[in-house]
Amino acid sequence: MAKRCNSTYQIGRRTKDWLKIKTHLRQEAVIGGFTEPRGSRKHIGALILGVYEGSNLHYIGHTGGGIPSEQVPELRKRLEKMALQKSPFENQFKPNAPVHWARPELVCEVSFSEWTAGGHMRQPIFVGLREDKPAKAVHREVADPPPSEPKSVCHKLEFSHTDKVFWPQHGYTKGDLIDYYRSAAKTMLPYIKDRPHSLLRQPNGINGQAFFQKDVENPPDWIKTKAVYSESNEKDIHYLVCDSVDSLLYMVQLGCIEINPWNSRLGTLDKPDWVVMDLDPEDITFDKVVETARAVKEVCDELAIPSYPKTSGKTGIHVYIPLAARYSYDQTRQFGQLLATLIHQKVPDFTSLERSPAKRQQKIYIDYLQNRKGQTLAAPYSVRPTPDASVSTPLRWEEVNGKLSPANFTIKNIRQRLDKVGDLWRPVTGKGIDLAAVLARMEK
Repeated sequence: MAKRCNSTYQIGRRTKDWLKIKTHLRQEAVIGGFTEPRGSRKHIGALILGVYEGSNLHYIGHTGGGIPSEQVPELRKRLEKMALQKSPFENQFKPNAPVHWARPELVCEVSFSEWTAGGHMRQPIFVGLREDKPAKAVHREVADPPPSEPKSVCHKLEFSHTDKVFWPQHGYTKGDLIDYYRSAAKTMLPYIKDRPHSLLRQPNGINGQAFFQKDVENPPDWIKTKAVYSESNEKDIHYLVCDSVDSLLYMVQLGCIEINPWNSRLGTLDKPDWVVMDLDPEDITFDKVVETARAVKEVCDELAIPSYPKTSGKTGIHVYIPLAARYSYDQTRQFGQLLATLIHQKVPDFTSLERSPAKRQQKIYIDYLQNRKGQTLAAPYSVRPTPDASVSTPLRWEEVNGKLSPANFTIKNIRQRLDKVGDLWRPVTGKGIDLAAVLARMEK
């Protein structure tokens, strides 16, 4: 039930102030075949869907609804090229029409009402293909339980100087920045929530003085902090922890144009959720950054490692590999160094592992040291302090080509992109790689 916060119940009347909203679940699913159409349907009757449980594919239902009519012929052609003689599913079930089995490689997203007692989706509807998702990474999704004690929302977040111009070239204001983050918050929160943050504050916009703040003193009582001992400072540093839309907007109110979370979350603070390759150019053209990113993809493909690129929002590219908080920061950094070495060997003429800028002029620094504890990078969908208000944007690998420019994605067009391609970053927080297996493949 949704209601206007200031409305009252009207006995015997229907109003738009109180709405009954039917919720739906979502699930990624592997397509293991399709049935022949019946009646007025053409090309495909229904897609036969499954998820992996361990190494076995288990049937979870079939869907024929929601597939755009113009996509159906092409989808059938793709599945026919993947034809199998027998079912790829581990469990037995009876299709409701003649069936064509297919190699379980294509992944789609499905909306459905609920799980049945037998573990099947009720009333599933096709939402779209997930070209970015490897089939082996698709498992049955489990919703997080609601918090046992709802957090108080009695605080009031106030914004000041919203008309201050932060981007002189376009006239974008602090208010525009707040509006962007408010609209992007739902998409961003899975990647910034429950993480300590380093605050890069620029209260006078991109041309004003900028300063880093890690130790947050005297925040409002509703802002969560985490004390982390700093050996270099010989004291606890009290980091701000983002845990809600309001805490994100609080950082923006402080003048944070970009959002810089840790690689790990509370509860697993010593184990990062990913390893990242930060491709940082030093006086070299962006096409070489793209070429280096393609080398990262090549190395990862050779090792059967899933990898996910995003623009840094400035001049570089970040490539992430999911770890699912299974390994320590030391293990992650060492693994990052091994990967960086392999990548450098692919493109040695214009890449470098040297940390000092003076020693890597006109090179692209493959920065694996971003995988140390306490290091931060701009979050996905974070704004950057560039003249065009560019946004660090997740990409499909096919977009990492000569046409790519970080300036293509800004606070004024990122919402349209999300509506078109969805959130490409979700797999980064999914099932992590098996590091021992990857190292074994490196030794071959």
